[in-house]
Amino acid sequence: MPDGNQSLTVTVLSAIAEIGAEEWDGCAGSHNPFIRHAFLLAMEHSGSATAQTGWTPRHLAVRDAEGRLLAAAPLYLKSHSFGEYVFDWSWAQAYERAGGRYYPKLQCAVPFTPVTGPRLLVRPGEDGPRLRRVLAASMVDLARRLGASSVHVTFPSGQEYEGLGEVGYLQRLGSQYHWSNQGYQSFDDFLGQLSSRKRKQIRKERDAVARSGVRITTLVGTEVKSRHWDVFHAFYESVVDRKWGRAYVNRAFFEELSASNLAEAVVLVWAEDDGEPLGAAFNMLGKDTLYGRTWGGGRHVDFLHFEACYYRALDFAIAHGLARVEAGAQGEHKVSRGYLPTPTYSAHWIADAALAEPVARYLAHERAQVAEDMADQTEEGPFRKA
Repeated sequence: MPDGNQSLTVTVLSAIAEIGAEEWDGCAGSHNPFIRHAFLLAMEHSGSATAQTGWTPRHLAVRDAEGRLLAAAPLYLKSHSFGEYVFDWSWAQAYERAGGRYYPKLQCAVPFTPVTGPRLLVRPGEDGPRLRRVLAASMVDLARRLGASSVHVTFPSGQEYEGLGEVGYLQRLGSQYHWSNQGYQSFDDFLGQLSSRKRKQIRKERDAVARSGVRITTLVGTEVKSRHWDVFHAFYESVVDRKWGRAYVNRAFFEELSASNLAEAVVLVWAEDDGEPLGAAFNMLGKDTLYGRTWGGGRHVDFLHFEACYYRALDFAIAHGLARVEAGAQGEHKVSRGYLPTPTYSAHWIADAALAEPVARYLAHERAQVAEDMADQTEEGPFRKA
């Protein structure tokens, strides 16, 4: 698929295994683990993100005349909207009520992973703006060739979001709750920045878990064994059954991850009582960020979820000098625990103007509302007022 400039060729890959890890990671970089070749390969090899689950790989690779990979994008042909965390169900329903066909669509994303990071991957030293425009145009071209209704780029960087808006993609603003390390030397340093009421509440919650007798350890990399994944995945499926009803990631994914060059990025907070596993929080470690991904729990213990998912993540970040903890999607309860609203982004190209125009009007209103909500939540946050 040429992009109009004969010095570049854009190829569509039907599996991430069709490209070498060194080539892909040369564009993806090493800061964000989720866009690394090993993570995407684990998703596909395990059967978690495949045509059978509605995630048909259609990754893009941009090469120069000598065959060097200059840019790439993780891309999937989707037959549904599960596992994306930027919800477009109402768009699909409205379009289909009007006689349109919303699926298939193209999704530029990391499957089941609502984490901000680069999506239009460019090798350092190359013409980033130009190559990102090539990728944006190639996704639209591929959508037309495949008869897809739309292209959706979810959780891109702010720079990519602005660039996609400049070439005609509709822009959507969202928010998550992230913790920022202000140079804290200890958890008590962090608590010292909170209001008295919030500080006392967090101490009460942590003390309750400590008194319960639950033993909590933080396992990193090869300290996580197959037996841990066996228990964790069973807990994960149990939580999914209670709350959402659909497990996106299978047991094999975690084994693939532990066997890859991303094994050392795995951080598992493990809780047990007298040898009985009670729950675990699965995290991934980036260059300067700890990403909270998934909680799996069995028998209920008061405040154990907060301790394992939020407070132990802060302990780890402070001890390792990390800049941020991203605690995943949703959850306004995170604000009172020091995780403040942070903007997230997505960009959307819709082929049919009859759908694109009302969506554009809706997104303009939604952006204003999200910005207002983030400002209000930050103002009402747990930190002491100056």
